[in-house]
Amino acid sequence: MAKWGLLTNHARALICIAHDPGVRLRHIAAALDITERSAHTIVSELIEVGYVIKEKHGRRNRYQIQEQSPWRESAGPGQSIGEILDVLVKARRPADVTPD
Repeated sequence: MAKWGLLTNHARALICIAHDPGVRLRHIAAALDITERSAHTIVSELIEVGYVIKEKHGRRNRYQIQEQSPWRESAGPGQSIGEILDVLVKARRPADVTPD
């Protein structure tokens, strides 16, 4: 059976960056099960379209998601990237439910 997922690697990379703006490309690659070169390409594309800004901090990069950027997909017209990420990032966190 073919392996597939609901989210693209671009969306999954955004989630990685949302969780840790100082994430290294090698960790994005490991989380997405892709090569570092592919992770670099994906992050570069996210920067190119304006979803992410890359800032140099010494020898490391730090990423800033441009949450006000409009979501380009037809599934979320009128929504910002931040609104979509809020839903996706919360979905990956453990539930904050206290037992009765």
